[in-house]
Amino acid sequence: MDARSLAALAVNPGCGRRALLDGAGVHKGQVAAKLGAPAVAGQSQFAIVRGHAFEARVKGDGGAELLRLAHERLDPTAPAPVAGEARVPVPSTGGGAQARVARTSLALREAALARGAWTLLDHPMLALDVAGTPAFLEPDAVVVHPDGRWSVVEIKSFPMVDGSAEPSKVGAAARQAAVYLLALEQVAARLAPAPGVSRFALLVCPKDFSNLPAAAAVDLRKQVSVTRRQLSRLTRVEDIARQLPPGATFDVEQDREALHAAVEAVPAAYAPECLSACELAFHCRGRAREAGAVTALGRSLRGELGGLTTVADVLAAASGRCGDPSDPAVAALRRASALRAEALGAATVPVGTTEAARC
Repeated sequence: MDARSLAALAVNPGCGRRALLDGAGVHKGQVAAKLGAPAVAGQSQFAIVRGHAFEARVKGDGGAELLRLAHERLDPTAPAPVAGEARVPVPSTGGGAQARVARTSLALREAALARGAWTLLDHPMLALDVAGTPAFLEPDAVVVHPDGRWSVVEIKSFPMVDGSAEPSKVGAAARQAAVYLLALEQVAARLAPAPGVSRFALLVCPKDFSNLPAAAAVDLRKQVSVTRRQLSRLTRVEDIARQLPPGATFDVEQDREALHAAVEAVPAAYAPECLSACELAFHCRGRAREAGAVTALGRSLRGELGGLTTVADVLAAASGRCGDPSDPAVAALRRASALRAEALGAATVPVGTTEAARC
């Protein structure tokens, strides 16, 4: 699992299907294509190249521009970073994920103890235990302030126009940064004294469609609270796997029917929000529509309908064919059905009818 998948799971913690497939490292896009419901094409190669070029520009010259933005947006009362004096440890990619996590923890500890100087860690490796499964996370950067505090840096390729960016994209970046922050808190908790972890992340984007960087401090307090609570509710991957029939596999080379049976053996919790976060969303939406599940219409509506889980049940309750009249959801549906019938009846009254006739 990575930060993007964990952020998506935090939004929809009840989906055992995604939790299992992400935990097992299954390529959901290939599974969706095999099932005949391919995901919408992802980010273009041009956008990926442009994003890498922008990140390299922001981190160039020893991270001078990035640290300047961090000082300006996150910690303006601290001493300003001086070119050539900031600490920028050279990242090491050898030894596997566990070794990189250990080296990152050591580098963060050394930077926290070296008070008075700014430190920039480029693509550090963090670990976060999620429902018994270790997730290795690689934020764009982590900045260590002169007072020893740690801050997450998110570098995105979407533009920041006149000091603001598209709210949905900023929200997605905040959810991803919140996952990194939780992982940083676990590292800090193992140190004595424990360094502070800032609840504000630095979001860096291109300024007004140019290649110049602009930055904003993003408040993560709400996102961290929600993400921590939602991740704590996730079912352990091994518990979900026990529901699979013997011999089940998600290998895309097998027959489509066998793959379909394996996917359907794991319960899903589809919601319209999945369309922007999960490659299997179109398959799950099709299954939800086939079953007439009200979840296909949104979580808020599903919550309002109580025990009515299908569209057929809702229509039957609204028409009075079934349902307990004392159930608030059933009573509200019948009242809404009566108001609708009344409105349609009034709309069919011929033009010119007298007021007395209308009554």
